[in-house]
Amino acid sequence: MVIFLISGVDHFLSTDQTYNVMNHKQLPLLVIFLITVLNVKAQGCVAIRHFSSCVGNSLENNIIGKGDFQLGLNYRYFKSFRHFRGTEEEPDRVTNNTEVVNYSHSTDFFLTYGINKKLYTSITIPNVFNSRSSLYEHGRNERNTTFSRGLGDIRLGVGLWLLDFEKHPEGNIAIGLGLKLPTGNYNASDIFYNVGPSGEPQTRPVDQSIQLGDGGLGFTLDAQLYQKLSNGIFGYASGFYLVNPRETNGIRTFRETLNPILENEAIMAVPDQYSIRTGLSFTLTPTLSSSLGARYDCVPVKDLIGGNDGFRRPGNVLSIDPGLALNQGNFSFNLNVPFAVRRDRPQSITDLQTEQSTGSPRHGDAAFADYVINFGVTYRVYNNNVKIDQELLDEFKK
Repeated sequence: MVIFLISGVDHFLSTDQTYNVMNHKQLPLLVIFLITVLNVKAQGCVAIRHFSSCVGNSLENNIIGKGDFQLGLNYRYFKSFRHFRGTEEEPDRVTNNTEVVNYSHSTDFFLTYGINKKLYTSITIPNVFNSRSSLYEHGRNERNTTFSRGLGDIRLGVGLWLLDFEKHPEGNIAIGLGLKLPTGNYNASDIFYNVGPSGEPQTRPVDQSIQLGDGGLGFTLDAQLYQKLSNGIFGYASGFYLVNPRETNGIRTFRETLNPILENEAIMAVPDQYSIRTGLSFTLTPTLSSSLGARYDCVPVKDLIGGNDGFRRPGNVLSIDPGLALNQGNFSFNLNVPFAVRRDRPQSITDLQTEQSTGSPRHGDAAFADYVINFGVTYRVYNNNVKIDQELLDEFKK
């Protein structure tokens, strides 16, 4: 998985042949926020699991001086409960108390290091806590809850700024490559009630949506950019695509016990995933900035590489993404709360195959969240040997 790291715009100006880093107090907060706003957490959805790019979670984490470190964490929370088939909501699920409710809490701990004036690297270590409440997984007569908690899939990445910061102080483009390691437990299990041959409880793998990992070695390509538009206003864009070549991970879903037509969903798939963001950021005060943008998160019906067998819930979410950022010394704080304006659960491969073989319409559902809370804290450790050209700093702040 590749993650866009536009971090630390405050550390990128250079003079003569030395790569320089700006102090947060000298860099316009707007740029710092612009970078943090490129956080690429996935929107809340049963279909779209927790994930972010491999080379950092924000622009601000990726613009970093040679020898500098950036430490941080990003927390994400959502509750998914609104069921959709296609783009049509099924409100009766909530009215009849048959909805599936997922609560997701995830914290990414990350470290970014500046290799030279353009190249940076990052490691992200996620910790996840999920719960899932449903009727249909527990005999359909009573609601019970399953849980998963622990380490997620660790991500490693490198990124490269394409333009010379000295010659292009008001805008730049970065590309990144990343690796997602299958460190998260993709066979997390819990007790399911009323499911045994005589209605007894059984220990089974939890639903794919709350598994800690997907069991696949993934690769990510990402890109990000920012551009000054006028005094106090920057435009930004970012995105990543996670390629999961592994088709299935061998973990049984037990979905075939619910309906014989779900036989080809008996094993979990290892799906691709991608996210795109764009918007504007604005200076409010010397220490506070805001942003407003849009984001699109998706688990596609088909993967770019490999087959498409196994169970997946394809889905996509279009969201409006407002945010705030506060900068205090070496610390930066950012809050984004994207809220969904369009949710879509397209037909899966199983839906299409079943419809073709039986001649009857088939369209599975998925549960989505109304909003997601993303909160991040970062701390920058500077290389004290780096010198700053004041003329360049003044130019950047124009």
